[in-house]
Amino acid sequence: MTDSRTLRFAAVVGMAGVLLGTAACGERQEPLTPEEARAIAAEAFVFAWPHVDNYRSMYRAAIDSTDPGFKAPFNHIANVARVFGPEDKIVTTPNSDTPYSWLYLDLRGEPMVLTLPQIDSNRYYSVQLIDMHTFNVAYLGTRTTGNGGGQFVVAGPLWNEPTPPGIDTVIHSDTDFMLALYRTQLFGPDDLEAVEEIQAGYRVQPLSAFLGRTPPIPPPPIAWPRPTADMMETPAIFAYLDALLPFAPAPPSEEEMMDRFARIGIGPGETFDLGAFPPEIQQAIRDGVLDGQQRIDAEAARVAAGELNSTEVFGTRAFLGDHYPLYSAVGAKIGLYGNSKDEAYYPAYFRDAQDEPLDASVHRYTLTFPQEGLPPVRAFWSLTMYDATTQLLVANPIHRYLINSPMLPDLVRGPDGSVTIYVQHASPGAAREPNWLPAPDGPFFAVLRLYLPEPSAFDGSWPLPKMEQAGDAAR
Repeated sequence: MTDSRTLRFAAVVGMAGVLLGTAACGERQEPLTPEEARAIAAEAFVFAWPHVDNYRSMYRAAIDSTDPGFKAPFNHIANVARVFGPEDKIVTTPNSDTPYSWLYLDLRGEPMVLTLPQIDSNRYYSVQLIDMHTFNVAYLGTRTTGNGGGQFVVAGPLWNEPTPPGIDTVIHSDTDFMLALYRTQLFGPDDLEAVEEIQAGYRVQPLSAFLGRTPPIPPPPIAWPRPTADMMETPAIFAYLDALLPFAPAPPSEEEMMDRFARIGIGPGETFDLGAFPPEIQQAIRDGVLDGQQRIDAEAARVAAGELNSTEVFGTRAFLGDHYPLYSAVGAKIGLYGNSKDEAYYPAYFRDAQDEPLDASVHRYTLTFPQEGLPPVRAFWSLTMYDATTQLLVANPIHRYLINSPMLPDLVRGPDGSVTIYVQHASPGAAREPNWLPAPDGPFFAVLRLYLPEPSAFDGSWPLPKMEQAGDAAR
């Protein structure tokens, strides 16, 4: 296993050297021009963004044990037996319905076996398997494998053996590292002990240990580059991409793109060095980075405006198709590790019914679901508040970050059976406070999550209610 991987790494490094050597020897017909460098840099920046954003999260959670966001080393599960709050900053737009369990997988040495326990049939849970490209490769749990538990192998790109005895399913990854992100539904504060018991049943072990065999030689350690403040905004992003590409081999469909990237020193085994280029090429690369940022921001703005459905930017490589890598970058920008639409649907509120940006320092708002118009789901739904600047949960005096369907028995209904949620900075008063979703004293957005959505959520038969202005903000 190790020898095969070494050969693969040598091959890609050698190919990158051949490409750059060809350019250096003048065998390319055309020299690199500023216009070409700018276009390549823009394309490469869009490609790099989700990869490096994922790396930034992985570094904090699984590599740097001194980071406040550290969860556990590779191939160890970290259970977070609570829901996320404003103090949790490792990912943007986190949900606060389902306590998370984090498992970063290093698949270089051998596959890993994930064990899931049997849990009660009315509780939602899932394991989202995300590769280094941020594709949602597969799911385990309620929707796909049921609540009966089981044993599942997750294998890296070099492993191609028959399904081992005692294994229910084998999931293949195109990258050497993956994130298994577990979500376990919490029904309420008094349900936390049950969630902790379920989390204790989540287990991971090497395939050799599961089969009782001698383990292979461990893979060599990696000198991971430390993230920097400017890594997502400057050409520095390309050095991080270079460090990641040996572990995320390009499929044949991306070979031409990788050839273009090699023109500016991006590729597996390379070390991007902006200073190695003439000044005019350096400036062209900087301009290309800005162009790439604008492409991502423009598509993210389309999501905010409702022109692009958020369900289109999360999924498998096949699902994203020709829209990859732009949609992957947009997905990482608006909410890293978002679910595929069959698992969860995320209608987001960025503007009100008057098409004005949401700002609780200016207005109070209401969101009303008719009695027969609650979000159509097979699991549960929630409406979560986020600060528009940080994309994180909002601290507030009642420590409420969302309103969800398990809270329905405690919500106040209108005479017609409707449910109105009061979205504002100050309390709407004691009588309405059960339905109050606190907002920051400024710009915000809210995300409506539908877990295991019904078809009516997508086909237009369920009308998504609008966020209505309900008067000036209280002062």
